[in-house]
Amino acid sequence: MAMIAKAALILLALAVPSQLSAQAMADMPGMQMPAQPTPPSAAQDMGTMDHDMAGMSGMLGTYAMTREASGTSWQPDSSPMDGLHLSAGPWMVMVHGFATLVQDDQGGPRGANKTFSQSMLMGMASRPVGDHGTLGLRAMVSLDPLMGKSGYPLLFATGETANGRDELVDRQHPHDFLMELSASYSHDLGQGRSLYLYGGLPGEPALGPPTFMHRISGMDDPEAPIGHHWFDSTHITFGVVTAGFSNGPWKIEASAFKGREPDQHRWDMESPKLDSWSVRGFWNPTANLSFQLSTGHIHSPEQLDPSKDEQRTTASVSYNLPLGKGGNWATTIAWARTDEQPGPVLTGWLGETSLRLKDRHILFARAEHVQEAELFDSGPLVGTIIPVSKLSAGYAYELPMGNGPVRLALGGLASAYAFPDRIKPTYGHEGVKSFMLFARLRLAGAKPGM
Repeated sequence: MAMIAKAALILLALAVPSQLSAQAMADMPGMQMPAQPTPPSAAQDMGTMDHDMAGMSGMLGTYAMTREASGTSWQPDSSPMDGLHLSAGPWMVMVHGFATLVQDDQGGPRGANKTFSQSMLMGMASRPVGDHGTLGLRAMVSLDPLMGKSGYPLLFATGETANGRDELVDRQHPHDFLMELSASYSHDLGQGRSLYLYGGLPGEPALGPPTFMHRISGMDDPEAPIGHHWFDSTHITFGVVTAGFSNGPWKIEASAFKGREPDQHRWDMESPKLDSWSVRGFWNPTANLSFQLSTGHIHSPEQLDPSKDEQRTTASVSYNLPLGKGGNWATTIAWARTDEQPGPVLTGWLGETSLRLKDRHILFARAEHVQEAELFDSGPLVGTIIPVSKLSAGYAYELPMGNGPVRLALGGLASAYAFPDRIKPTYGHEGVKSFMLFARLRLAGAKPGM
């Protein structure tokens, strides 16, 4: 409880009134805001807020701010946006975050139990530069290192290390304390076209869909996908530079970045290097759809096997449908192919969905299939490609903490697995094997009249 209390104090401190003019901003699908709005008073209703905020562009282009997700990635324009909106002179500031206490029970011979906390706090600031430019700053931190270097139990998850000697298997690694520290500059070319430059230490390169903890379809699920290292393991990269061009509903971008994944020292900042590359395209044909296609060469990503490179290719589609006041339905389908050099070619796919009803009830589910080759470090199955399928489903009930910007959710989920008979002596029977119960605090914006 001490860990979650620390994270909660951070969130609650952000809710204290300051000399900045502040307004709440939560669950307003399709919302657009002016570059320098005058914040409405708490007495105004949400409809008036939507009208007063109409027209604000994103940090990297002249499209709706709600289109921007993690790093430089896109999501559907109609995606809801949670958090606090502040203004100070020419600066517009967004703050959002969460802190989750989880009781984890992973069954079977390789399973384990653990109580741990996850957290994230992110701040974004932007301001005009000249007549056509926008400067953007982003910082994101997490108290995940407090859960311990070995992270939390998660059957069939692989990747990274806790001690610099052994790979984490059947566990999800903790994220670094410093998850993003980046700056960007975009230049409006007119007629919906923009050029932009993004750099981070750490940051996120142009590879894969939006990171799972920032995807509208996945952020209500407290566990990481077992396919995390197929799709978005590069979301914390110590050294990245991305240049891109957007034109209305589409954009193309390219990155140079450090391929090596973060090491087991989760509190430090690692030295930058630009030894890998990626190219990514997005197309948002409607307000509710976003398509993504990317490929990248990742140099020496694994600390424990530095001679191996990867060529990763991903494709994804995200769909978001606002369901009136307090309701939203978001879905993502993604596919990835990892060509290890030298090594096998591994593929994975993911489908996840989240349905929010009446701003209280949250239903979520995720289906995955991955080809694993790192589940065994000894014996006859070393290096064997093993297909694994997983289905998780959960529910959470969320309610406001008074009239402030913090909301509390109580929920749980269960997971079932399917895998070949040859690994049943190690993992036990198929079917439902894992459970999680959780309590989450998140910044969602104060809602007048509640």
